[in-house]
Amino acid sequence: MDSDIRRYVIVGNGFAGTTCAEQLRKHDPSCEVTLFGDEPYPLYNRISLPPMLRKQLPEAKVMIRSVAWHEEHRIDLKLRTAVSKIIPEEHVVEADGSSYPYDALLIATGGRPNTCDVPGGEGAANLYSFQYLDDTRAISEQLEHSKAAVAIGGSFIAYELAEAFSVRGVETHWVLRGPRTLHRILDETAAELVAEAARDQGVYLHYGEEVESFVRSNGVVTKLITKKGLEISGECFAAGLGLTMNTDVLVGTGVETSRNGILCNDHLETNVSGIFAAGDVADFFDPILEIRYRMGTWNNAGAHGKVAAINMMGGSEKYHDIPEYSSLLFKGQTITQFGLSPELRPDLETVIKVDEEKKWYRSLYFWQDRLVGGIMMGKGNRAGKRKYGEAIKSKQAFPKHEWQSMLEWTA
Repeated sequence: MDSDIRRYVIVGNGFAGTTCAEQLRKHDPSCEVTLFGDEPYPLYNRISLPPMLRKQLPEAKVMIRSVAWHEEHRIDLKLRTAVSKIIPEEHVVEADGSSYPYDALLIATGGRPNTCDVPGGEGAANLYSFQYLDDTRAISEQLEHSKAAVAIGGSFIAYELAEAFSVRGVETHWVLRGPRTLHRILDETAAELVAEAARDQGVYLHYGEEVESFVRSNGVVTKLITKKGLEISGECFAAGLGLTMNTDVLVGTGVETSRNGILCNDHLETNVSGIFAAGDVADFFDPILEIRYRMGTWNNAGAHGKVAAINMMGGSEKYHDIPEYSSLLFKGQTITQFGLSPELRPDLETVIKVDEEKKWYRSLYFWQDRLVGGIMMGKGNRAGKRKYGEAIKSKQAFPKHEWQSMLEWTA
């Protein structure tokens, strides 16, 4: 083998991993790229799964890459293949009894859904998580035969489930342990806008309720019971309870991890030379926001893949995008979150503007007089978003007497 040919191994064929593979091939035509994925599918669009579940988008539109595309780009795609061991001192990955040497390695394994581990839930045929294409297929099929469905959790995933259930015309219940939806990033005013939109769509909201058990018949859940004694019957139950990061493959490698993922620097490289992390699993240091965090968004994963590819080839690129998440919140609301939020830095200072007539909400977050993030809710309430992003990247300090007027920025 020509010693000048670089060998790259990528574990995880989601958006971060596949983007990295594509960039490596683009910039190094002679390299070898091996891409592992434990699902049976090439890259598909995870942010298209909610509209697919709502039956507003066909499955064919969810798929992004094909096996043939990988062959054309000379990316050795290993589907249904879990990496069993990484040996950094030998620069080798082991999978299915074979060894794959690497010059640089990317871990883009994402996370797995936390399950609703209460009595009656284990192995239930109609209790689902909502993370993968197969989950979407299974839930969608169950909804065809359901009169009532229950979404469990206060997360973005849980609201997407509740929205899909209501759009599909089934009686919809949303069970939340906390006092409001998305309580880690939304204050009471913003959360009430979401709740109002949910109620307008016929969703029954149950706050302060935690599932104690499921009642089953012939392996199928027929109702849930909360710790306060609330009973909700249904045919379809699904939970959005956050993710556990897939870091198991790194046990024994010396790569530093945390509960939040794989620790890496602003170049997305871990403490072990030649091993990088990207996407949901990367607990990285952001040189613009000057904080370590994990950002599980689609755009962030793609940006990570590009930065990781450059640095795996020997470059010195820092991640420099502003994290952003945008979504429809039921028919009557939208949300755009950018930069940091109080969930990540409790010491942020906040200014807020509410337009009750338009059902608009806008908040901006400041740290040491710098704009570092914000939330914009309400249809059409996105003016100035680009300007906010530029201000965050500039690290400019703004005097406090200007903060309120910054809520009025237009594009």
